Amino acid sequence: MNTKEQILDLYYNQHLKQNEIAKIVGKSCPYVSKVVKTDKRHKQEKENRKKTNAENRKVYLQEYFKTYDRPKKDDTSYEQMIAQQRQDAMELSYSNNTMSDYDFAKWSSIYHTNSKGNLVIDRKLKVGSDIPKSINMNVKVPTQKYKNRYVYSY
Repeated sequence: MNTKEQILDLYYNQHLKQNEIAKIVGKSCPYVSKVVKTDKRHKQEKENRKKTNAENRKVYLQEYFKTYDRPKKDDTSYEQMIAQQRQDAMELSYSNNTMSDYDFAKWSSIYHTNSKGNLVIDRKLKVGSDIPKSINMNVKVPTQKYKNRYVYSY
């Protein structure tokens, strides 16, 4: 049996891959490919292998997803929300029932940031004199500046 016949036998009868055949017969992969492609059975064999591979892949994926156990990510969003709620409640409920400018700005939604980075109230809003019209946010730790300055009481 010559090399070409051996290549065709290994490819069509034993259903080996071209790179496996190349190792067995001691030839290059392009040579094996050329021999296989010149055979008239090549087109049909290629379609058969494609169908077989698709079926095998389908079975493999079904088994894989039956046994696959995804690692669960820790969802800490609820705990973060509770912690934020506790922090806000603590900031809003001081023992002397007053609130700093900064805490009031965080608590209310009437402030917006201007071009300098400070918190200001929209001019269209009518507010009492005890509510700060602007809060300077260009200090390193804004809570420290307004920590002891209480202007809003309830």
